[in-house]
Amino acid sequence: MTDDERTIRDLVETWMAATKRGDLATVLSLMTDDVVFMVPGQEPFGKEAFSALSDGMRSIEIDGTSNVQEPQIVGAWAYMRNHLRITATPASGGEPVRRSGYTLSIFRKGVDGRWRLAFYADLATTEKN
Repeated sequence: MTDDERTIRDLVETWMAATKRGDLATVLSLMTDDVVFMVPGQEPFGKEAFSALSDGMRSIEIDGTSNVQEPQIVGAWAYMRNHLRITATPASGGEPVRRSGYTLSIFRKGVDGRWRLAFYADLATTEKN
């Protein structure tokens, strides 16, 4: 495993842990300013919309697992498939929602040497009980 691959895997682990803690500032620091998110049923959106959506979910506890697959590094760009399983539980109680499936992430290495998420396509779907 190369240093860049380890760094990207660590970035994903940091993202997952920060999401679980509700640490939006850390999650935002792991993406480029011009990041693009693509999720089913919505127009592509950027960092500002991601932040607003995440801020609106503060009353939901999020936990999950990530299985990074096939990370590839090409110069200052990297991409990977990832299999996610996320559980979102309302803090006030209620039934948790579970989503699972694959994502495609593209990362860009900044002039500061840090890898950040630049593009994210989410293909995860809600699991049936």
